[in-house]
Amino acid sequence: LKGTIHYNNRSGVRATCPDCHVPHNWTDKIVRKMQASKEVWGKVFGTMNTREKFLEKRLELAQHEWHRLKSNNSLECRNCHSAESMDFNRQSPRAQAMHSKFLITREKTCIDCHKGIAHKLPDM
Repeated sequence: LKGTIHYNNRSGVRATCPDCHVPHNWTDKIVRKMQASKEVWGKVFGTMNTREKFLEKRLELAQHEWHRLKSNNSLECRNCHSAESMDFNRQSPRAQAMHSKFLITREKTCIDCHKGIAHKLPDM
């Protein structure tokens, strides 16, 4: 996270892990915490208790997060980045085109194009 725009940026606003990984809605938050308990289980019982074991599972864990964000229309992204408040004129021509085509039409959601925005991508 420390090497990404979500940590170091000109505005000085910094996202932390819960901003992206813990839903704000209470019901969704409880569901996510139950899912995360399986990850804690892996740490306690040795299936993911070393850096090497974590790296072996990293792609699978990332895929779970990508699926979660895809299914909730990237809600955690939208808590800070609403399409309605974006100034497309300040974006690059490519970003303007992509956001107009996919984001505004809801054909795609943030995670479809922005995997790796807050973490280095796992080996794929």
